[in-house]
Amino acid sequence: MQHTSKNQVTALPTVSGTDRILLNEEAFHGMISLERKRTERSQRPFLLMLVDVDGIQASDNSSETLGKLLCALSLSIRETDVNGWYKSGSVVGILFTEIGMDPQKSVVGAMLARVNGALYSALTFEEFNRISISHHLFPEEWDHDVSHRPSHPSLYPDLARRDNGKRGFSIIKRVMDVIGSTIGLVLCAPLFLAIAIAIRLTSEGPIFFRQQRVGRFGTPFVFLKFRSMHIDNDAQVHKQYVKQLIAGQVEPQPSNGDGQGVYKITNDPRVTKVGAFLRRTSMDELPQLWNVLKGEMSLVGPRPAIPYEVEAYQIWHRRRVLEAKPGITGLWQVSGRSRVKFDDMVRLDVRYALVPSVWLDIKILLLTPRSVLLGDGAY
Repeated sequence: MQHTSKNQVTALPTVSGTDRILLNEEAFHGMISLERKRTERSQRPFLLMLVDVDGIQASDNSSETLGKLLCALSLSIRETDVNGWYKSGSVVGILFTEIGMDPQKSVVGAMLARVNGALYSALTFEEFNRISISHHLFPEEWDHDVSHRPSHPSLYPDLARRDNGKRGFSIIKRVMDVIGSTIGLVLCAPLFLAIAIAIRLTSEGPIFFRQQRVGRFGTPFVFLKFRSMHIDNDAQVHKQYVKQLIAGQVEPQPSNGDGQGVYKITNDPRVTKVGAFLRRTSMDELPQLWNVLKGEMSLVGPRPAIPYEVEAYQIWHRRRVLEAKPGITGLWQVSGRSRVKFDDMVRLDVRYALVPSVWLDIKILLLTPRSVLLGDGAY
């Protein structure tokens, strides 16, 4: 078998009159990204299968054995499926595309059995024992009752590659977050005290509101706000509204007598008088500076989602929690806030994540006080 560099494409031997192309690592990662986008639109899942060949590469006749393995794989997959180097020279990947609207375990099991059978027939027992196979189905079932990220990293190699490519930006952004949150916590300490006293004197319950939110890649964390609602209120009201909002089944509510509506519950009886003021001025968000300092959030980024909100997401909506770390303010907040429909909010969040820029972060931070003072879309 001919050896090639990482940026070349290797043609496999002809099988049944058809040439199979083994994509290089970068191209194969690009195909995974493309298949995710196709699934977001078609709702038809795909299966990523990874064959670790490190053990084979360490053997004396690695080239011959690898050739047999690649030919066996080409015989066990459809013409519409894609194979390539997931990790150059180390892990071969296969994309089984559009495997069905509602794939059962038996479908995935049959695919695994077919590949295993083909490899077992083509390789010796010793060669077969030198490889390992794993598989990942997209979209994943996100379970937010666990403490780790529900999205599997193997399905997002392009995001990891992009993060590595903007490491300098990430360092600068983190420095800005640490300095900004530290200064904010120090300067706002007297305001924190005044708000705490006001909350304590006007309603029963804790000063801070703690809630599990969804961070980047779906990783859960505890989110802080000043409490703006009465205790023991019914969360089902908001949960039902959020589901209808995401589904595009709600109309904007009148706000501030300016003729413009907001996509938010207005005149909510669960909100206290002090809480209503805190919400209009966004001061209820100030404790999130602590989340920023801890690294769970950033000063700028998409708003952190609630688990039951993510459960109602369409597949493409998940991009807002996959592409960037959540933030206190963001492109959505300075572009209309609750006056913007949910799908448009997601598009703004994704747009922000795809064009990371220190100057864009600074611009959003400078525009935020104006949005807060005008109360644009706040409720």
